[in-house]
Amino acid sequence: QLQASGGGLVQSGGSLRLTCAASGSIIRMNTMGWFRQAPGKQRELAARINSAGSTNYAEFAKGRFTISRDNGKDTIYLQMNSLKPEDTAFYYCAAGIGSVFGYWGQGTLVTVSS
Repeated sequence: QLQASGGGLVQSGGSLRLTCAASGSIIRMNTMGWFRQAPGKQRELAARINSAGSTNYAEFAKGRFTISRDNGKDTIYLQMNSLKPEDTAFYYCAAGIGSVFGYWGQGTLVTVSS
């Protein structure tokens, strides 16, 4: 239902854009979000966007990450700029209602080298 891609290895200060392809019913009816989980740490929300296009960001993402959605392509994106080594993690896209996410895609690994 959710297919994430776009992860990879990037140097500190670089950029990546993650893509999540979703089935039409999911992307149009739900809040979409990007989460991340670093080794040994809990999964945390990076950013979310609702069906109206309103966005919320975690403190670490503000000013560096941008979440967007293209309902015509059933896709959401996470543009990540000024990446830091501490951004290294598996990134997951998810769909839900409000703050409850019930649909998850597989993770895509982002590695930021110093």
